[in-house]
Amino acid sequence: MTTPDVVRSLWPGAPTPQLLGDGLVSPDPATTPPTDLSAPDGHPARFTGLPGQTAAFSPELARRDVPILHRTVNGHPLVWLDNGATTQKPRQVIEALAGFYGSANSNIHRGAHTMAREATEAYEAGRSAVAQFLGAPSPDDIVFVRGTTEAINLVAQSWGRANLGPGDDILVPVLEHHSNIVPWQLIAQQTRARVVPVPLGPDGQIDLTAYDDLLSMRTQLVALSQASNVLGTVPPVREMTALAHRYGAKVLVDGAQAVAHFPVDVQDLDADFYVFSGHKLFAPTGIGALYAKPEILRDMAPWQGGGNMIDSVDFTRTTYAPVPHLLEAGTGHISGVVGLLAALNWLTSFDRDAITAYETSLMGYAQQALATVPGLELVGSAPDRIAVLTFTLAGHDPSEIAAWLDRDGIAIRAGHHCAQPALAHYGLASAARASLALYNTSEEVDKLVASLQQLQQAT
Repeated sequence: MTTPDVVRSLWPGAPTPQLLGDGLVSPDPATTPPTDLSAPDGHPARFTGLPGQTAAFSPELARRDVPILHRTVNGHPLVWLDNGATTQKPRQVIEALAGFYGSANSNIHRGAHTMAREATEAYEAGRSAVAQFLGAPSPDDIVFVRGTTEAINLVAQSWGRANLGPGDDILVPVLEHHSNIVPWQLIAQQTRARVVPVPLGPDGQIDLTAYDDLLSMRTQLVALSQASNVLGTVPPVREMTALAHRYGAKVLVDGAQAVAHFPVDVQDLDADFYVFSGHKLFAPTGIGALYAKPEILRDMAPWQGGGNMIDSVDFTRTTYAPVPHLLEAGTGHISGVVGLLAALNWLTSFDRDAITAYETSLMGYAQQALATVPGLELVGSAPDRIAVLTFTLAGHDPSEIAAWLDRDGIAIRAGHHCAQPALAHYGLASAARASLALYNTSEEVDKLVASLQQLQQAT
């Protein structure tokens, strides 16, 4: 039975939830009115290089499935440009969650009754789907966690505690999210290893010459993002991994910002660890996954103890379940896995390469459009990047910019973006960030630009 069939077989005809609130409507696309995407000044798109829409993908194919995109905020149609923080959820995910809790809620694995078997089947189907999505050799290489942060802490406290010692180096690029810095600082303090920053160039790319120079036989781990949440930079992960492996170092890849934007193959990357969060992938919050090479997983000790991860327990000796269950103590986020499964099915129903091409085109359009705003400066200009547009606006604090845009129903992020070293590289403590996803449009970019121009004119 295929992964989608598992979900359909468990909850056939699950009711579609009615969503209430400011402007929210039924997620049924047949009853969802089209969103008014005209720019605030009424003008059509004004810039060249409009995003290409082909038979393989159009953002409207995605938008019709995402009910929250059809609400209003402060009297304006919502323009969601905060995808780097979290993505919005398609109705398929919402319905899967409602279907699970309405028809199949049960704990998993050891239950003998029908619903326990059904819940276990869905949970393990989710594991298989994640393995397939990442190109992992086996579902047994996948450990469910709350998200990227927990996955990195798990690796640090399990693998790191056993393999790091005095004098060992952990290389971490300056562009990393705090969740890929702080766990390594904590384990370095405990093991007397050291965290070594890898510098950036002026455009936000990792300085590969410096990286090569920093690698040595002391290097035990390289921790790097496949895409930066603040600069959008996509480093050459495959090449950097190959260099690290020459010194016997392991490589952990933070895929939180990457998995929604382009296909990932952990075997092609040759990553030793790969981590991501579901909520940045159109799935619920509180669910994510860790991939690790099987020979590494087999040697990892439990990070947490409790139920599910044991074979037998008495007061003289405890034996443990095999991986991946060894690293999944307690009741897992079962509904989260069901939602993640539905999100993966939804995303992979589109042509992934076509999505990547569309987002790249939309980013180029947005860069050109934002260049017309007086006093606006984009942060980072790496040629290989995802559609993350971090910027400053002369005369305005980032939080002021975000509040102004919110009045027009436009949601962006303002602050340090949990990437203070990356912003400090540009002499900044905070910045504004618009981050795009497959359901965003050039008309929404026009609204962003028009509102920013109005802000400049108002001061």
